[in-house]
Amino acid sequence: MRMAHPQGRGVPAISRAKRTGWTRLGTTALVAVALVGLTLPAGAQAEPPAFSRDHAPAPGRDLGRDVLGADDGWAAEGAGTTGGAAADDAQVFTVRTRAQLAAALDGGSPVPKIIYVRGTIDANTDAQGRPLSCADYATDGYTTEKYLTAYDPRTWGGQKPSGPQEEARAASAVRQAERVELAVGSNTTLVGVGRDAVLKGASLQVKDASNVIVRNLELRDAYDCFPVWQPNTGGLGDWKTAYDNIWLRGANHVWVDHVTISDKGHPDAAEPTYFGRNYLRHDGLLDITNGSDLVTVSWSRFADHDKAMLIGNGDNVTTDRGKLRVTLHHNSFKGVVQRAPRVRFGQVHVYNNAYEIPAGADYRYSWGVSTESRIYAESNAFTTPGHVEAADLVKSWNGSALHQSGAEFNGFPVDLLTIHNSYNSGSERDLEPDVGWAPALHGPIDGAAKAAKDVARGAGAGRIG
Repeated sequence: MRMAHPQGRGVPAISRAKRTGWTRLGTTALVAVALVGLTLPAGAQAEPPAFSRDHAPAPGRDLGRDVLGADDGWAAEGAGTTGGAAADDAQVFTVRTRAQLAAALDGGSPVPKIIYVRGTIDANTDAQGRPLSCADYATDGYTTEKYLTAYDPRTWGGQKPSGPQEEARAASAVRQAERVELAVGSNTTLVGVGRDAVLKGASLQVKDASNVIVRNLELRDAYDCFPVWQPNTGGLGDWKTAYDNIWLRGANHVWVDHVTISDKGHPDAAEPTYFGRNYLRHDGLLDITNGSDLVTVSWSRFADHDKAMLIGNGDNVTTDRGKLRVTLHHNSFKGVVQRAPRVRFGQVHVYNNAYEIPAGADYRYSWGVSTESRIYAESNAFTTPGHVEAADLVKSWNGSALHQSGAEFNGFPVDLLTIHNSYNSGSERDLEPDVGWAPALHGPIDGAAKAAKDVARGAGAGRIG
């Protein structure tokens, strides 16, 4: 089938129509044109797909006009983070479909805007709202079976995949990316309405944007139909996937609050094994890379996923020095295998978060201390099964320092720095307690036990008090 671009030719046309005031069609005709891409009569231009104006999520409170509170983490630095709070009425939208969401985002334009999400929006849908499967995106003869046959290490060897099936995979991946990657521009507030607002299969891309708020949304299953085989990754090879549910790249002043993010619907643990490796379909839940800065992530739930949160994307990206300043507070990490977070370079304040590792779950570590990272951790609670030791919670890759205080492990106070250094196998140097900074932008810091109870009651989508 012929795929439409998620912010394709119709979206700029929609924006132009609003600015120029060209002749309008009747409402029914407008919706038909916007959704199926018909050619318009001379002198006529389509409008956005039938936005509604019932904006306020609840009587007496409009979450779309909320701004980040003073001192609420790194995103409060300087002018703070206000998102689209200053948007005029013409740039306030309520969306129920992917087409409406893409049109409201306007290709990531910086015009102040508030976008309310109602119900479930599936990014893997065509211009008419019909579901799209991986087979619908596949092109140029790509199939999983042909790809596996072409690049079986026993016959292909250890070189990077190339040739017809890799080219077909890449072309198919582009077709899916056109649907599921949604650019979020500067001065935008994206907020769910009520307790059941869901973005399914979407990857929100906050790239080179400033002053963005994402709140009260469940983001689930950013599912990659076309993973690529990387023969030499980790020595044994691995599958590389494309999509984070939220990806901040070169972004600054971003507040992510009361979101729930998971692989719900397609857990990687249920995927098959190919070439001796799990056929991964998901990348990060929330990654903060490429010099992003001044970010607060609060009262959110990260669940049932492998690599949850990467802050800083390379040991050699020295341009990240002085950036990647992030606050994580009152978040739940449940069933997360690793990267909660893993940090390079950044000054990251991690306080009053709750970590829960279910019995029988795969687990590697929670805090990854990597090159020049400066994690300042206070009063976090860890609940684990018996096979997980306190020494497992921190892992270092070329890290040098970690400040931690007030941590509790299964209800008992622990000094994670001392434990890490005592159990360090010698493959990494001991971590020092002085990270060279102390947080100034934060709310009250409670004891770990109280924080865990508060997080259990209040974190996640649909739980804004």
